[in-house]
Formats: sequence, C-alpha cells, structure tokens
Amino acid sequence: IGFGGAPFTLAAYLVEGRPSRDHLAARTLMHADPAAWDRLMTWCALLTGDFIATQVEAGASAVQLFDSWAGSLSPADYRARVAPYSVLAIERARRAISPTTGRPAPLIHFGTGTTALLPAMHEAGADVIGVDYRLPLSAANTLLNGAVPLQGNIDPALLAAGSKNLYAHVDEVLAEGNAAPSHVVNLGHGVPPTTDPQVLTDLVAYIHERTAQA
Repeated sequence: IGFGGAPFTLAAYLVEGRPSRDHLAARTLMHADPAAWDRLMTWCALLTGDFIATQVEAGASAVQLFDSWAGSLSPADYRARVAPYSVLAIERARRAISPTTGRPAPLIHFGTGTTALLPAMHEAGADVIGVDYRLPLSAANTLLNGAVPLQGNIDPALLAAGSKNLYAHVDEVLAEGNAAPSHVVNLGHGVPPTTDPQVLTDLVAYIHERTAQA
C-alpha cells in the first residue's frame, strides 16, 4: 500500500510552519489570497499525485490519500477550496499502472474529524473512504448511503489497554463494519510510536481468525 499527503494537509504544514490545532493561517490564506491558494494547492496536488503514482509504478497495489487536517474545514470550504485539488491529485495517481495487479491501484481517502465531509471526500473520486475512531462505521455507512467500502477504525488508544480491552473493541469494529458493502480493517489513525510491535502482530492474527470464522 502506498501513501501520500492530501493537498490541504500538505498546504497546512507549509503555511503554518509548525504544528497547529486549528490551521488558522491556512484557512485564512484560502480566503485572503485565493490566487496564491490556488497556486499552492495546485503544486501540492501535482506533487502528491505524482508521488503516489510513483509508488504504484513501483508495485503498490492500493494507495491512500491521507488528509490529516481536513477536519478543521467547514463543508463549504472543503467543497469550494479543497476538494478540487484532491480530485486533481487522485486523477494524477490513477494514471499509473501497478505491475503487481496490472491495473490502477484502488484509492482510499482518509481524514480525521471529517464526519461532515465524508460525502464530499467520496465525490473527489476515491474508491474507499477511511473513517477515524470517532465515528462508528455504521454511521459512516449511513452518511454514504450504504454504497461505499469503508476502512477503519480501531482506536489506537486501545493498543496499550491490554488484549482483553483491545479485542473486545475490535469485535465491535468488525460488527460495525458489517453494515458497509465491504470493510478494510485498520486503525482509526496512526500507530502511536510507543506501541509494542508484538501487539500489532497479534492483532492482525486475531482479526484474521475472527474474519475467517465469520
């Protein structure tokens, strides 16, 4: 699987110049100087689209556009000032053919705090929508009219909470995922750096066992 930062997330890092909780400078720029915003977002979209395409050409059989900070946007701002550039990045990525599969790679679009944006994110052209740990998969499925494969959404905090708590939570996520047309099991955000790798190995084995039984 290949990964690339979505245009808004890349632009937010560039404009803010440091970590930010509200990405105020980036959100201000998109309104205060639309021409500069367009140039920046176009550059980010072409860059990440080509970066993802390179990974596909190197053998990635699936890819993910990772929009960590899109949740700071209103639906109106996302549709008007961000989504067109995600479309451009996805279009660039789809030009590549994976030697692993002989076809373009299916694309997952993931963001955090994006409950209100899920339909618009899907409209940008992704095949699968990633859901963070805040939203039940059944609720995401309803927002997307039951028509979109979902990815997610195990809470990373449970990785350090002991196997009993983790596996009970995983069972809930698997049950929620049954509401969707199909479900790619994954975390609902990144792996905490303090996570014991053995926990992840055991988690994958547990999921395979549970889904094989199903």
